[in-house]
Amino acid sequence: MGKTELLIILILFNTFFVLFVAAVMVYILKYRQRKKEYMNEIEVKNEIHKRELLATQLEIQQVTMQQIGRELHDNIGQKLTLVSLYIQQLLYENKVPEVSERIDQVSQIINQSLQDLRSLSKTLTDDNIKQKEIVTLIQEEVDITNAFKKCHVDFKHNFQQLDLGFVHKNVLLRITQEFIQNSMKHANCKNIFINLNTSEKVLWELNIKDDGVGFDASNAKSNGIGLTNMKNRAEIIGAEFSLESRENLGTTLNIILKRQP
Repeated sequence: MGKTELLIILILFNTFFVLFVAAVMVYILKYRQRKKEYMNEIEVKNEIHKRELLATQLEIQQVTMQQIGRELHDNIGQKLTLVSLYIQQLLYENKVPEVSERIDQVSQIINQSLQDLRSLSKTLTDDNIKQKEIVTLIQEEVDITNAFKKCHVDFKHNFQQLDLGFVHKNVLLRITQEFIQNSMKHANCKNIFINLNTSEKVLWELNIKDDGVGFDASNAKSNGIGLTNMKNRAEIIGAEFSLESRENLGTTLNIILKRQP
């Protein structure tokens, strides 16, 4: 075998070796890419499952509360009503003034308890969230807060109606309530500003801020149950959650739910 043939063989061997190594590297890169895509797909599916599970739990909670409310009204309420009627009969038949006074006191306590029970039952069975628009629900909460005259709440929005399901409306309302309560209780604020808007790219964007004392958001102790509840509710529907707060500069909450492409 001549030198030329040997050189050709070496060149061919080196060429095949380089091609083999390149093929192995390409295979490894594609394998890693497929593995990464698979893991991302699993993560997305798990996230979707988590959201569906949380949403289902929320709906089950609502149904359970309605059942408890109806039971209070139909069972306990009727029994208290019957007791109230018996007390009234005793008050009518009794002729001793001192005893009549005590019976009347018992009657007043029972009637007040019955009134409180009916109020609680109505609250539990109230289907306002399903029946009303989200702007109406938030405005009602704003009106209630402003009636206390402790902190002024300003609510603005760029729509009147928005096609939202129960879960979305419940999340928006509860987060708004949580922020208002936290601001009034801890922030010593004078004003709270709420903006709820929609656009072509964003299904809705909720922005709430106060002019209170604020807090150190980086401090783990500041992340109490209220902030955790708001984060968890935002996760239920896959919304982007951000909260900024600095001492003496107030707190700003921003939650965005983008439209599906």
